[in-house]
Amino acid sequence: MKIKTAILTISDRSSRGEREDLSGPILRSKALENGLEVTNMAIVPDEISAIQNQILAWCADPQLNLILTTGGTGFAPRDVTPEAVRPLLERLTPGVDELIRQRAQAFSVHAALSRAISGIRGKVFIINFPGNPKACAEDFDTLSEILPHAIALINELPPNVIGH
Repeated sequence: MKIKTAILTISDRSSRGEREDLSGPILRSKALENGLEVTNMAIVPDEISAIQNQILAWCADPQLNLILTTGGTGFAPRDVTPEAVRPLLERLTPGVDELIRQRAQAFSVHAALSRAISGIRGKVFIINFPGNPKACAEDFDTLSEILPHAIALINELPPNVIGH
């Protein structure tokens, strides 16, 4: 079984076409390199309702396993991704958040400024990534080893059923 993945870029400027989305394609590339199947990609502005509407639409797909968001996790006033995602989560996964921040600090002290969260809604694992393309790649590498096992646990499957 391949992990079916959706990638959501959260950026006012990219949603308006003023800036090229670099982080979404980086996450897509990393996902494909690790044997995941990317089924959906979208860009929305830094608006709670836009973020929530897209995530809820994707979560309605019973085949989807994973949603990766990029952007909106910092300290800027328009960075609202955690506030948009938290109410949608049925179970938080703080160990994942801690692992990402701990490992990311080896690359940049600014990792401490991340407010990214992760958790589970139904059978979908949702993970926030920063908007910086380099940080997205590094954080994905941090999680690549645990993603198949996490998806297997969420779906009550033996770990070896999930492709990596």
